[in-house]
Amino acid sequence: MILLLESDKACVDDVLAHLSVDYARRIVWQTRLPDDADLNFADPPSLVILGRGLSQQQALAYIRQFHTVPILLISHVDQAEWASTALGAGVNDYLLYPFSLQQLTQQITSLLNVNTLQTRGMIMSSPASRRLQTMAHRVALADAPVLIRGETGTGKEMLAQFIHANSNRKDGPFVAVNCAAIPESMLEAILFGHVKGAFTGAYTGQVGKFELANHGTLFLDEIAEMPLSLQTKLLRVLQEWEVERLGSNKMIPLDVRLITATNQNLKDAVSKGYFREDLFYRLDILPLVIPPLRQRREELDRLIAHFVQKHGDGTFAHAVKLSPCAQQALWAHSWPGNIRELENRVQRAMVMCRSTVLLATDFGLSAFSPSSGSIVTASLNRGEQSPSESLQESRKHGEFQHVLETLRSCRGHRNMTAEALGITPRALRYKLAEMRRRGIITDDA
Repeated sequence: MILLLESDKACVDDVLAHLSVDYARRIVWQTRLPDDADLNFADPPSLVILGRGLSQQQALAYIRQFHTVPILLISHVDQAEWASTALGAGVNDYLLYPFSLQQLTQQITSLLNVNTLQTRGMIMSSPASRRLQTMAHRVALADAPVLIRGETGTGKEMLAQFIHANSNRKDGPFVAVNCAAIPESMLEAILFGHVKGAFTGAYTGQVGKFELANHGTLFLDEIAEMPLSLQTKLLRVLQEWEVERLGSNKMIPLDVRLITATNQNLKDAVSKGYFREDLFYRLDILPLVIPPLRQRREELDRLIAHFVQKHGDGTFAHAVKLSPCAQQALWAHSWPGNIRELENRVQRAMVMCRSTVLLATDFGLSAFSPSSGSIVTASLNRGEQSPSESLQESRKHGEFQHVLETLRSCRGHRNMTAEALGITPRALRYKLAEMRRRGIITDDA
């Protein structure tokens, strides 16, 4: 269902006149909606179109209301500045009136495919991420080289696969090469191929990655790690779109879409002489930048839920929830490893957890006391562990940590804590007394 929010009937008629029959049948028109209307649809909208008859205040309210759904804004050509502001507020894309049937159809088709990113594990709901989604769709329709920049673990290869899957080359191969993972002496032969006897050990000929990607997409990750001598040869391939296998004089024509990625600043690499300037401009025609996870923390909950379902066990995964301390610890963490680190920590938590409530320590993170305060005023501090520490003592420390985290997650409520731990309140009192004796808690809990 495509939801069209428009207060002016003439504007509605104009939109319908610019739609194909297939899309027009899916349109549901509403002049206004109450605040919770998005929860009342039997068939939730897969796309929301905000008409040009809406006020900016109305449009902003709907953007907040449908923040998890792709949104297309239609605005007057003299309101381009407002349309740009709406992009920053969470709109995926906009069209300036007047527009053609082809433009509107193309935009709707593109935005209806936005959720395919999420099916690939890329949960992108923040304004910055949604702008990236829109750009990725536009880039996919072109055929020029793409340069993806982002920190380690942000999902650069996944974004490259998405671009390929939504391009005209989607039926062709997608070939990925990590330039940093291949020895410099082998990289040239792997990319361009070689004939039998081209070098010592070349007992048979080998097709290169460029040839394997013909009529499809070649993804070169960690492009900044490519040696200068090979950068020169890559530049020639991009200029002529033909490749010559090592040991051969035959030129092989190419029809390849090239996507490169790096976690480095290539402009700095150019200024320091590590990367060819002319190659940089060849690669940087369509740049995309993936924001790090610390700049889009509002996506943490959905990402964690996704990875819990991915690594959890059926019914148990659906029952899993985060303790308040775990939520604070996850939010406070800087996530240097980004999405990859988050998935690894969730996978660890699913193995280490002792109940359906995930604690901060299950994720391998330090616990944070609830802001409202609890009876626990000191953290569990084991200090330097002696190599001779007994297994029993190690288990006891683990048990104390579990009790401490559960107590914090229950805001210091003893009966709730005992129930969550699966023990009696009396048994909990004994454990708290021992923790107090060891200095783990500092009041009369």
